[in-house]
Amino acid sequence: MSATAASPEAAAQLLFPPNVQYNNSRLYTIKFLSSCFAGAVAGILGLENALGFALFICSTLFTAGCVFVKCQSRPAKYVPGGWWELVNPGQENIFSFVLVWTLFYGIVHVYD
Repeated sequence: MSATAASPEAAAQLLFPPNVQYNNSRLYTIKFLSSCFAGAVAGILGLENALGFALFICSTLFTAGCVFVKCQSRPAKYVPGGWWELVNPGQENIFSFVLVWTLFYGIVHVYD
């Protein structure tokens, strides 16, 4: 039986832990910066309510798509969890988005 047709447990053993830790760290940084940038854009544009969160969702999907292309369409090779780990924004990134969104909205639209 080949290593590619093995069970998920055996496939997980093929990942080198320091490389997985490095990849997760880089993926977290990319997601964080993407959510902060999307929050700044939403605030500057003056988006409110659902439009702001729609921008966050679009930003998250765009970022996941870019990382998916960078992973050569095989994210499970680099990150445990595969595609779901790329698309999952994470709770801390949603909070960062809202924080930066309200900050930039308050700075730009204070006298509207």
